[in-house]
Amino acid sequence: MLIPWLLLGVAKDCFAKIYEDVSDLPGLEHDFIIVGAGAAGNVVANRLTENPNFSALVLEAGVSNEGVIDAIVPFFYANLIAGPNIYEWNYTTTPQVGLNNRSVPYSRAHMLGGCTSHNGMVYTRGSAEDYDRWADVTKDPGWSWDSLLPYFFKNEKWTTPADNHDTRGEFNPAVHSTHGINSVSLSGSRWPVFENQVIQTTREFPEEFPFNLDYNSGEPLGVGWIQSTIGGGKRSSSATSYLGPQYIQRPNLHVLLHAQVSRLLGPQTTKGVVTFGGVEFSQGGSLFTAKASKEIILSAGSVGTPAILLNSGVGDKNALTALGITSVLDLPSVGQNATEQPLTFASWSVNSTQTIDPIEQNATLFDEVYAQWNASHTGPFTNLWATHIAWTRLDASSPIFENVTDPAAGPKTPHIEILVGTGSQSGDEPTGNFISFTMVVLTPTSRGSITLQSNNPFDPPLIDPGTLVTDFDRFATRESIKKAYRFVEAPVWKDYIIAPTVNLLNMSTDALDEFIRNNSSPAAHMVSTAAMSAKDASYGVVNPDLLVKGASGLRIIDASIIPFMPSAHTQAPTYVVAERGADLIKEKWK
Repeated sequence: MLIPWLLLGVAKDCFAKIYEDVSDLPGLEHDFIIVGAGAAGNVVANRLTENPNFSALVLEAGVSNEGVIDAIVPFFYANLIAGPNIYEWNYTTTPQVGLNNRSVPYSRAHMLGGCTSHNGMVYTRGSAEDYDRWADVTKDPGWSWDSLLPYFFKNEKWTTPADNHDTRGEFNPAVHSTHGINSVSLSGSRWPVFENQVIQTTREFPEEFPFNLDYNSGEPLGVGWIQSTIGGGKRSSSATSYLGPQYIQRPNLHVLLHAQVSRLLGPQTTKGVVTFGGVEFSQGGSLFTAKASKEIILSAGSVGTPAILLNSGVGDKNALTALGITSVLDLPSVGQNATEQPLTFASWSVNSTQTIDPIEQNATLFDEVYAQWNASHTGPFTNLWATHIAWTRLDASSPIFENVTDPAAGPKTPHIEILVGTGSQSGDEPTGNFISFTMVVLTPTSRGSITLQSNNPFDPPLIDPGTLVTDFDRFATRESIKKAYRFVEAPVWKDYIIAPTVNLLNMSTDALDEFIRNNSSPAAHMVSTAAMSAKDASYGVVNPDLLVKGASGLRIIDASIIPFMPSAHTQAPTYVVAERGADLIKEKWK
């Protein structure tokens, strides 16, 4: 859903000083060097500098988020990921076999706050079974749902929605926290007619689409009201929350922008264990070295972290040698096992004027709604387009399970997510009113990789999400479309829906597969490229304490370590990895 680029006056958020130039830093030697100021890095920086005896330097390749209106107004988020701009790494994937060999954009933020500054703000934790499987496989009960729930609470600051509407019956307060740092709220403006349609569907199809009071309880199956990282009508990112004014003033916390880390320096091996002397980064065409007296923490994300490791000689020895990179630590799992969720869209024209479309199609109306947001941070621009999420499973009798083991973590874990909301999604319809669904395969079995194209650490890595390469993922995508169409077969939709914009149900399986290959894309939720495994495992990149296997003083804290794709958007799980990771570091150095 592309929003017209329109700036009627920038509503600025005020931040304390963040360093733009390396020469302004008080020094380049600190207790902790944190690479990446995204969902994870900013959490770790905040929590470590709670101890006044620790000093931390965060190196962020991107630009500031301050005053970036598209990163402040929730509804404008699509502007940031719509095409080449300074807030994006502007990556594209390798040709994807499952997408008819298309190379597609792969969104990664190039700004303070990382993807929390330009994602869709959806707040979903996943199922309790997701985390219990993680704990079981890694042999560390600290990664179980019950152990991590306090960290979800430590992160989350449940917030009244922008319109102050009565939220009773829309969430379960018992599974939320009002004492965390990052704002989470329900929608701040309403589409009552559409919302009634959705809720009535849960009454008419209670077996297939039961109402779920709160999908963040650990049992997500069903249909629930969407929860988003929004507070006071504005995006709540790791930059606005964990680096907020009350924290960034700390004398022991330093954040440097425009600092692209290329590799780890000065490897030394003692008794088979590697340590690194520092981190090399580029700013303004010059190279600098930052040194950590305690730990280097990689929080550069599922693309950036494995790329830095590989450029540092940490990865598959044979692949690195072939590129002319000296092997320092032979860890074949680095950059492998990339796991990504495929998504596709469906939309219908509707017999209702109560959708976002008139605002998008009428410049005068758009200006009025934006003026309302500027004046009071209320109105339709306080939300993204979706109002609810439906979480569902493939039928147990599905023929795919004759040959494929169920990839979900357990029977209470969904295979499919359907985001439902108003608007056309494409944003290019000149007239009319629409509703749109986004269908996501939550439990993909396809695997891809992050690899290097050269030994120049500033060349972009090769990003292969492996989208839709398995029979399961293609089957689940077809089924997700069928379930979306089934949702609007509830009697309540009869006089509301006019017609689908593209009738996918009338297609043969071959034609539907062709549509899927031509129209699906990765969800930008990649995990597992530096995956955690049990301490004694022969595979994996980090141990359950997040320390890199075979290394000392090098930790990874970001989505790349998550060993299995959670049945969720990855923002909330990444925050929790960082919250626990910070505690593991504090425990080590107390």
